[in-house]
Amino acid sequence: MLRRKPTRLELKLDDIEEFESIRKDLESRKKQREEAEAAAVGEEAAAAAAAAAAIALGTDHKSREQMINDRIGYKPQPKVGGRTTHFGNFEF
Repeated sequence: MLRRKPTRLELKLDDIEEFESIRKDLESRKKQREEAEAAAVGEEAAAAAAAAAAIALGTDHKSREQMINDRIGYKPQPKVGGRTTHFGNFEF
Protein backbone atom coordinates (compact mmCIF):
# COMPACT_ATOMS: atom_id res chain seq x y z
CA MET A 1 0.00 0.00 0.00
CA LEU A 2 1.37 3.40 -0.94
CA ARG A 3 1.81 5.95 1.81
CA ARG A 4 1.31 9.61 1.05
CA LYS A 5 2.12 12.68 3.05
CA PRO A 6 -0.65 14.03 5.32
CA THR A 7 -2.87 16.69 3.81
CA ARG A 8 -2.97 19.99 5.63
CA LEU A 9 -6.43 21.34 6.37
CA GLU A 10 -6.88 25.01 7.08
CA LEU A 11 -9.84 26.62 8.79
CA LYS A 12 -10.75 29.80 6.94
CA LEU A 13 -12.75 32.79 8.11
CA ASP A 14 -15.48 31.99 5.56
CA ASP A 15 -15.89 28.53 7.07
CA ILE A 16 -16.28 29.94 10.57
CA GLU A 17 -18.84 32.51 9.40
CA GLU A 18 -20.83 29.86 7.56
CA PHE A 19 -20.81 27.62 10.64
CA GLU A 20 -22.01 30.46 12.86
CA SER A 21 -24.82 31.40 10.47
CA ILE A 22 -26.05 27.80 10.23
CA ARG A 23 -25.86 27.40 14.01
CA LYS A 24 -27.90 30.58 14.57
CA ASP A 25 -30.45 29.45 12.00
CA LEU A 26 -30.87 26.08 13.71
CA GLU A 27 -31.19 27.75 17.12
CA SER A 28 -33.88 30.11 15.83
CA ARG A 29 -35.80 27.19 14.28
CA LYS A 30 -35.60 25.31 17.57
CA LYS A 31 -36.85 28.34 19.49
CA GLN A 32 -39.77 28.84 17.05
CA ARG A 33 -40.69 25.16 17.30
CA GLU A 34 -40.65 25.31 21.11
CA GLU A 35 -42.81 28.46 21.09
CA ALA A 36 -45.26 26.87 18.66
CA GLU A 37 -45.49 23.74 20.80
CA ALA A 38 -46.04 25.82 23.95
CA ALA A 39 -48.80 27.82 22.25
CA ALA A 40 -50.46 24.65 20.91
CA VAL A 41 -50.46 23.03 24.35
CA GLY A 42 -51.89 26.18 25.95
CA GLU A 43 -54.74 26.49 23.45
CA GLU A 44 -55.73 22.86 22.91
CA ALA A 45 -56.55 19.95 25.17
CA ALA A 46 -53.77 17.56 26.15
CA ALA A 47 -55.01 14.80 23.84
CA ALA A 48 -55.26 17.09 20.82
CA ALA A 49 -51.80 18.51 21.54
CA ALA A 50 -50.31 15.02 21.70
CA ALA A 51 -51.85 14.12 18.35
CA ALA A 52 -50.62 17.37 16.77
CA ALA A 53 -47.13 16.80 18.16
CA ALA A 54 -47.07 13.28 16.71
CA ILE A 55 -48.11 14.60 13.31
CA ALA A 56 -45.55 17.43 13.50
CA LEU A 57 -42.78 15.01 14.42
CA GLY A 58 -43.68 12.75 11.50
CA THR A 59 -43.53 15.59 8.97
CA ASP A 60 -40.45 17.10 10.61
CA HIS A 61 -38.67 13.75 10.43
CA LYS A 62 -39.50 13.45 6.74
CA SER A 63 -38.26 16.93 5.97
CA ARG A 64 -35.08 16.28 7.98
CA GLU A 65 -34.49 13.07 6.04
CA GLN A 66 -35.13 14.93 2.78
CA MET A 67 -32.68 17.67 3.80
CA ILE A 68 -30.00 15.09 4.51
CA ASN A 69 -30.62 13.33 1.19
CA ASP A 70 -30.40 16.65 -0.65
CA ARG A 71 -27.21 17.60 1.18
CA ILE A 72 -25.40 14.36 0.31
CA GLY A 73 -26.87 14.13 -3.18
CA TYR A 74 -28.84 10.94 -2.60
CA LYS A 75 -31.93 10.52 -4.74
CA PRO A 76 -33.72 7.30 -3.79
CA GLN A 77 -35.29 5.41 -6.66
CA PRO A 78 -38.21 3.01 -6.07
CA LYS A 79 -37.48 -0.64 -6.75
CA VAL A 80 -39.09 -2.02 -9.88
CA GLY A 81 -41.02 -5.22 -9.29
CA GLY A 82 -40.33 -7.82 -6.69
CA ARG A 83 -39.67 -11.53 -6.42
CA THR A 84 -42.89 -12.40 -8.20
CA THR A 85 -41.80 -10.66 -11.39
CA HIS A 86 -38.48 -12.55 -11.41
CA PHE A 87 -40.05 -15.91 -10.66
CA GLY A 88 -41.68 -16.21 -14.07
CA ASN A 89 -38.43 -15.34 -15.86
CA PHE A 90 -36.29 -17.81 -13.85
CA GLU A 91 -33.80 -15.01 -13.22
CA PHE A 92 -32.77 -15.22 -9.61
